[in-house]
Amino acid sequence: MKIIFMGTPEFAVASLDALVKSGFDIVGVITAPDKPAGRGQKLNESAVKQYAVANGLKVLQPEKLKNPEFLTELKALQADLQVVVAFRMLPEVVWSMPPKGTINLHGSLLPHYRGAAPINWAVINGELFSGVSTFFLKQEIDTGDILFTETVPIAENDTAGDLHDTLMEVGAKLLVKTVKAIETGNYTEQPQEHLTEGVELKHAPKLFKETCQIDWVQPIDKVFNLIRGLSPYPTAYTQLNGKVFKIFKAEKNDSEPGISAGGFLTDNKTFLKFACTDGFICPTDVQLEGKKRMGIEEFLRGVRL
Repeated sequence: MKIIFMGTPEFAVASLDALVKSGFDIVGVITAPDKPAGRGQKLNESAVKQYAVANGLKVLQPEKLKNPEFLTELKALQADLQVVVAFRMLPEVVWSMPPKGTINLHGSLLPHYRGAAPINWAVINGELFSGVSTFFLKQEIDTGDILFTETVPIAENDTAGDLHDTLMEVGAKLLVKTVKAIETGNYTEQPQEHLTEGVELKHAPKLFKETCQIDWVQPIDKVFNLIRGLSPYPTAYTQLNGKVFKIFKAEKNDSEPGISAGGFLTDNKTFLKFACTDGFICPTDVQLEGKKRMGIEEFLRGVRL
């Protein structure tokens, strides 16, 4: 089979690498256009482009997916199958083009956590399990017929970054399994409608700045999960000394606060703890606005609270 791969971030690179190493014929790689970044506004190439160029794969970087020139070039590649991992929403003219269809790898156990941030929301909501799913694309986002799934546990202290790395590797293997099954015709499709009847679905909407602000009136478990679910990016934050204070990692202390929610206690040497309604959150890995990321003891040596 001739395969076109579509993806942009590091999460997608593991899948592309797995397909290449499995011997599949990748006739084209579609990724985001280069974007200026940093102080010098140097053009930044996506992780997928960097991998594709290093491995001699043809790269296309359309600004608009409905551009006639891009569609002509895409059609000329004569792909049998398109594979999508962490890319943007495709118009029907693109996903319906190859004869064997277009499949997507999604970082959740569908139909739960459809949307832009499935890994973050699974951790934020305190799930004990997550996973990856492969499915055929349809018009509505993340609703196509499921092909295969793989479940992974989420440990108590796992961050979104930890889960991301696990799902990236598990997902790459599942994608290879899926493509091999499509190549031989040895698969069955499971409509998501059959899995949603009478079920309250959990969603994974895009994360905004207000999502990341800690509400100290919440129970410590909720605050702890929010911190885990937003680490390392976009990161949970609060205000400290009138500045944004990011918390990448923390520990729970369920002793009676004795102070109002949002207040904090510190010895200015080894610990800083914020009060919730039922205990304390004790940050261990932090970053104050304008400063570098550091451990709590190093932070306390450089600031007076």
